Amino acid sequence: MAGNGVASIGECMLELSGQTGTNWRMGFAGDTFNTLWALHALSQDRPATYVSAFGDDPFSQGQIGFFAENGIGIGSSPVISGARPGLYAITLTGAERSFTYWRGDAAARQLASDPAALSKNLENQALVYFSGITLAILDDAARATLLSAVAKARTAGSLIAFDPNYRPRLWRRREDAQTAIVEALAVTDIALPTFPDEQMLFEDATPQATAERLGQWVSEIVVKNGEQPALIAKNGTLHDVPAIHVAAAIDTTGAGDSFNGAYLAARLAGHGPQEAVRRAHRVAAAVVQVRGALAPFDTLRTAFEN
Repeated sequence: MAGNGVASIGECMLELSGQTGTNWRMGFAGDTFNTLWALHALSQDRPATYVSAFGDDPFSQGQIGFFAENGIGIGSSPVISGARPGLYAITLTGAERSFTYWRGDAAARQLASDPAALSKNLENQALVYFSGITLAILDDAARATLLSAVAKARTAGSLIAFDPNYRPRLWRRREDAQTAIVEALAVTDIALPTFPDEQMLFEDATPQATAERLGQWVSEIVVKNGEQPALIAKNGTLHDVPAIHVAAAIDTTGAGDSFNGAYLAARLAGHGPQEAVRRAHRVAAAVVQVRGALAPFDTLRTAFEN
């Protein structure tokens, strides 16, 4: 039987943001961690675990310490001698961001190196979340290990949520991404795709086409589409929920990830999909008004409740 906790699987990197001349601000972020951050902020009574692999360098130690300070554990995730975290820098043009990455040998690529530890991390979780980036950083064997562990958790009663989050530069071939994402959808209960990503990867003409395609495997789907309405597909029934326009956006980093975290927090709290999307839109609108991927917990909670 599933427990009360929430677990998110993937890669948390060092984040350089807020450039002022030659000075940068360093933090910690990554798509699945950003989602867990919001989910944890909005579900304070649920133990939160970030499932990954970590190095033993000072930056990795600082990362694990930052998690702990904010109530997030790493469970049985391996700490690997000589490994280190990936790094990315955010460059802004207005509020729109671009990224430069250094992540080829990141410790997180070994998150499935200990199958028993991975499975243990997913035991007794109310919700398990992962993404297409989680899939992309793993080789074929590790990806199979991950999906097997997720399927096992689902059989044991955990709710499985997945964001395909397609990033072409992380995949050898487009076809590899298509295959891996379809395999992930087959073990998913809630899918949280972004329409431009799905259009790029699967050539979907509309968000409705995305929802219909994913509906082959998943019963609850929310198709995000920037400032356009989000489309909910629940057991074949479609609903649009308008987004919130933010005239003074500062930084769009992490908005979609935070949307996911808020949506999942609302669903775990018993809200229906439409109310969950409304709350998620409010949280995403708050996140784009702060720099970096992680908004303060109080900012997230205020947006979620009001």
